[in-house]
Amino acid sequence: VALLICILIVSEFVFRKSLTPFYKLLNWLNQFTLGGKNLPLDNLTKIKEFRQLNETILKMTRRNEEMYSQQKQFIENASHELQTPLAVINGKLELLAEHENLDEEELKNIDDMFRSLHRAIQLNKSLLLLSRIQNRQFEEVTEVNMNPHVRKILELLSDLYEEKELDYHLSDTEDCRIRMNESLAHTLLTNLIKNAIIHSPEHGRVDILIHSTRIEIVNDGNQALDERQMFKRFYKGHSGQKESTGLGLSIAQSIADLYHLSLTYYHDGRHHFVLKVAKP
Repeated sequence: VALLICILIVSEFVFRKSLTPFYKLLNWLNQFTLGGKNLPLDNLTKIKEFRQLNETILKMTRRNEEMYSQQKQFIENASHELQTPLAVINGKLELLAEHENLDEEELKNIDDMFRSLHRAIQLNKSLLLLSRIQNRQFEEVTEVNMNPHVRKILELLSDLYEEKELDYHLSDTEDCRIRMNESLAHTLLTNLIKNAIIHSPEHGRVDILIHSTRIEIVNDGNQALDERQMFKRFYKGHSGQKESTGLGLSIAQSIADLYHLSLTYYHDGRHHFVLKVAKP
């Protein structure tokens, strides 16, 4: 029995010792972040198979880094190049709209072009933002107090959509603090609140409830959204708002996923969007 125990102990020690390079490689891969500042792989070993594995992993990560860098550069260049012709078209339309000899039909056509152009500009910005979020390009993280952001956004959007004559109710007796990028926190809240306002009927009601661990945004609406499709790109629900790009909820979900937040939806005669914070 003593001999058997000794053999088992020695076997376990030798096994673990021989696999030390493998565990080092696993630890390095777990800490590796695409596009981030990664430490060099320091994993010297005399075992031929582990050396080959190290070389293969390094080649793979370098290829992924190159592809990531090329994709990032392409998206930024494409977005930048699109901004110039869109701005030129916008300027030309403004000059055209100032002509005195335009009749009502021509003014209506110009207005339709303005709306379509504005939607194209918003699509360009939203797709670029969505790509940057998914590529984890927002590295600065602080503890963000969500309450003042909600108040500012609600004040701005309520003025912007004043013609809908909605009834707003904000309950923020508790502070909700989340560790995330402040710019993305503002974008997340803006998209959720704007979604509630746009898709509320005229003279409807919008409630925002802020707790220490969650934010709930509720708005009127009789018909439930498709929970399987609603967070996908270009989904517009049943109303099909022309001014909507269909990317707001997709961006909100991407930001929530980035910071391990829970964004859920349910319908009980009204639409409920619940953003939950995981407390340590």
